[in-house]
Amino acid sequence: MILFPAIDLKDGQCVRLKLGDMNEATVFNDNPGAQAKTFEDQGFEWLHVVDLNGAFAGESRNGAAVDAILAATKNPVQLGGGIRTLAHVEAWLAKGIARVILGTVAVRDPELVKAACKAFPGKVAVGIDARGGHVAVEGWAETSELTAVDLARRFEDAGVSAIIYTDIDRDGVLKGLNIPSTLELARAVSIPIIASGGLASIDDIHRLLQPDCAILEGAISGRALYDGRLNPAEAMRLIRAARES
Repeated sequence: MILFPAIDLKDGQCVRLKLGDMNEATVFNDNPGAQAKTFEDQGFEWLHVVDLNGAFAGESRNGAAVDAILAATKNPVQLGGGIRTLAHVEAWLAKGIARVILGTVAVRDPELVKAACKAFPGKVAVGIDARGGHVAVEGWAETSELTAVDLARRFEDAGVSAIIYTDIDRDGVLKGLNIPSTLELARAVSIPIIASGGLASIDDIHRLLQPDCAILEGAISGRALYDGRLNPAEAMRLIRAARES
C-alpha cells in the first residue's frame, strides 16, 4: 500500500478545499517546494499534486509551483488538473512528472486517454471523481450521467497505470474513506485503484491494511496530514510493517 500525500495548488499555494469548492480553500503552505521536501523527509515515497486552477481553466495555471516541487523532491510525482491534450501530457512528462492524471478528458475524449497510454506506457492514470456515484468533471463543477464503474470499464484494456477514485462528498471533510465504493470499483476492473477523499486518521490506515483492501494500490491523504490528525511517522510505520509481514 502506498500512501500519497497531496499538494493541491491554488494561486501558487498549497491548499485544501472543502467538498471541492474553490471558495472553501484553506491555505496550509505558500511554498509548495518546501512542502514537497517536508513530505519526502517524513518518509513518503510518492507525491500527489493537483493544479486546481488548471482543472477549471483546462490548462496549466500553477506551472511554476509544480516546477518548484520537482526541483525540491526526489520522490516521483503524479500530477492532475488541466491536462487535456497529448501535448500537455508530453510536456509534463518531459519536465519529470512520473505520471499524469487525466480526469475531465477521460469523460470527454476517452480515445485521447487511450492514445496517451499507448504513447507513454505506464505514465498515464485516470482520475475518477464521483458525487453520489456519478462522475464529476471540469473541476467537479459538472456531474455527468456516467457512473464510476462505467467510466473505469471503458479503459480496462487501454494500459491505464492506475485510477484515482475520489468521493467528492467526503473530500476535505475528514469523514473517512468510502471503502465500500472504492472496493466495488476495484473489483469491477483490473486497473489498480487509489482511494481518495476523506482520509481522516490512523483508523483509515488500519482499515486500508485489512486483507480486503489488498487489491488497492494505495490512498491519498491531504487535510489530515496538514492539520495533524494523521501522524506521518505512525502511518508509515504501519505501512512498512504490513509490507514486511
